[in-house]
Amino acid sequence: MTTLAALANHQVRLARRPSGNPVAQDWNFTTEAVGRPAAGGVLVRTLLLSLDPAMRGWMNDGKSYIAPVAIGEVMRAGGIGQVVASENPRFAAGDLVSGVLGVQEYALVEAGQEQRTGLHKIDTRLGTPAQWLNVLGMPGMTAYFGLKDVGQPRAGETVVVSGAAGAVGQTVGQLAKLKGCRVVGIAGGPAKCEWVVRELGLDACIDYKAGNVKAGLKQHCPKGVDVYFDNVGGEILDDVLARIGRGARIVICGAISQYNNTTPVQGPKNYLSLLVNRARMEGIVVFDYAERFPAAVAELSGYLKEGRIKSREDVMAGGIAAFPQALAKLFTGENFGKLVLHVADAS
Repeated sequence: MTTLAALANHQVRLARRPSGNPVAQDWNFTTEAVGRPAAGGVLVRTLLLSLDPAMRGWMNDGKSYIAPVAIGEVMRAGGIGQVVASENPRFAAGDLVSGVLGVQEYALVEAGQEQRTGLHKIDTRLGTPAQWLNVLGMPGMTAYFGLKDVGQPRAGETVVVSGAAGAVGQTVGQLAKLKGCRVVGIAGGPAKCEWVVRELGLDACIDYKAGNVKAGLKQHCPKGVDVYFDNVGGEILDDVLARIGRGARIVICGAISQYNNTTPVQGPKNYLSLLVNRARMEGIVVFDYAERFPAAVAELSGYLKEGRIKSREDVMAGGIAAFPQALAKLFTGENFGKLVLHVADAS
């Protein structure tokens, strides 16, 4: 039997702040011995890592809703893991857990750090480990609270969601349909658009790669847009602002089209549409709703079991060494569904 002292922890650390798209030189690969947890601590073996557009913002040295990853620090990432050793009565060896584990094979969560890392046990009766990084994880929580609390859709309204085939967008679209809304997705490529309509049940999907999003919005939203859930920013945000109706709500979740810019972020040119239409634009940061996560998980897992919503994950093999290539897929749109990096199998 392998002892903890014989285990090596392979890690990915931020070597420098990227300019534009992250490249190989932005990362350092390191190896450390695996430490044994002290009183109150937990040692977790990483099984799956969540790859999210927000990671690009965490690499920048600037004021944000969360401190940037420091140079030389293990890259921040949420994940699913299995407890290897525990000196904490809340966790036992073999437990499956979710939390901020970092891009590394083993995460040592010291006493009192469970809240900071969000470490908690997961129940695979509610969903698979990969689904706990998608509809039951941060993307699902972002979709749930961003739509419900900020977007406030009402039956019969028209909801538009960009990144409709992505992690957050797929859940937003399905929840809006459950609310009785007409839902139009925006996604990249015919395969994604077909999946959004046929599998997720949205009313229409506009392929932004085919061009002319404005024409698609005019066709599929003839009465205007009541709620827009924005995951991409840039020109598409402007196109939607030109179609909003009176009292519209615009949910600002992300702006993946802008994250790798080496020039200033493109702000909305059509923002005066907010004034004309007495509309509201508001940001969503999922951590603000942490105390309500259990209720959202209960509701969403119920929908999963009933087959009322679907959860698609794009699981990439290759372990920690494949992290830079996996992350790059987010910004080229290669991923189809929630992007997850497989690190190890549960024992």
